[in-house]
Amino acid sequence: MIRLSTRQRTLAGEISFSGYGVHGAQPVTLTMGPGVPDSGYMIRRELGDGTFSKSVQVHHSRVTRTTLCTTLDLGDSVSVATVEHVVSALSGMGVDNAMITLDGPECPIMDGSAHPFAEAILAVGLEIQPAQKKFLKVLRAVTVRNNDAFAALEPYNGRALDLEIDFDSKVIGRQRMIFDWTPRRYFEDVARARTFGFVRDAKILRQAGYALGSSLDNSITVHEDRVLNPGGLRFEDEFVRHKLLDAIGDLSLAGLPIWGRFRSYKGGHALNAHVLAGLFSSEANYEIVNAEDLTLEFDTFDDQPEGLAVQPYLRSVR
Repeated sequence: MIRLSTRQRTLAGEISFSGYGVHGAQPVTLTMGPGVPDSGYMIRRELGDGTFSKSVQVHHSRVTRTTLCTTLDLGDSVSVATVEHVVSALSGMGVDNAMITLDGPECPIMDGSAHPFAEAILAVGLEIQPAQKKFLKVLRAVTVRNNDAFAALEPYNGRALDLEIDFDSKVIGRQRMIFDWTPRRYFEDVARARTFGFVRDAKILRQAGYALGSSLDNSITVHEDRVLNPGGLRFEDEFVRHKLLDAIGDLSLAGLPIWGRFRSYKGGHALNAHVLAGLFSSEANYEIVNAEDLTLEFDTFDDQPEGLAVQPYLRSVR
C-alpha cells in the first residue's frame, strides 16, 4: 500500500484517437495532451478553418444535454457530445490536468468503453507536477430523485461508488457494483465495460438522430433474452460496470476529484448532472482540501499491469 500522492499529475505526452461518433456517426480525431497545473480537464474544438474554439474547462455548469450522453457547451454555438468516456479514463487513471482537442462535434466512441483511452494513458505515462493535488470533499449528503431512481453524494473517507441498475430484461436484470477507486482497479475492473442498447429501441433512437453510428463493434446489443455480439460479454455484470464508468466520467465534471461516496439506483447522465448541481448549490456541502490533509492509503498503480508491455506509468518528476 502506498500513501496517496500529494502532487498533481498530467500526461507525459500527446495521444491521438481517430474514429466516429456513436450518435452522429461523423468521423473525428481527438487528441489528449498535457495540461498546466490547476487547470483540470480543458477542451476545445478545431473548427476546420485552421482556428480553434476557446478552451474551456470540462465542468458541470457547461452541460446542455444528458440524453444518452453528456454534451457540453463550449460557447459561441460550439458544443461537444459524448465526453463521458474520455474524461472517465482521465479521472479513472488518476490524471489531474489535460488538454482535449477534437475536430468534430462528438468524441469518438472507439469500442464503446474507456479502455482505448485508459490504455493509451498508461502507455504514454504521467508526469508529476509541482502543484498540490486537490480534492472536493463532500461534507453533507446531497440526494436527487426521479420517481424511484436516485443519485447521492455522501461524506466518505475515500473515492467510492455504489451503483445499482434494474432493467426489465432477462439479460441484465438487477445488478450492483460497489467500487473503491484506485487507478489499477479502474483499469482492470471498469475501463473495458462497453455501452449497451436494445434492438427494440434502435428504430426510435435513429429516427430521433441518436445511435446512428452504433454497431456491434462499439455497443453491447441486447435482443430479447440474448446478447448479439459474437464475443459475448467482457464481464458477467458488464452493464452495471459501464454505468459506473459513465458515472466516474460525469462526476469528473465537478472540476476536481470528489472525496466522498456516490450512490445511485437506476441512475444515468441526467441524475449525475443534477446531483453535482445539488452539491454546488450550497458551499456548506463541500470544501476543497489538499491531498496531504487526507489520510487514506491505497495502491496508486505506479507500476503497470502484468503482461501489458508499455512504458512506465510515471515517466518523470519535475
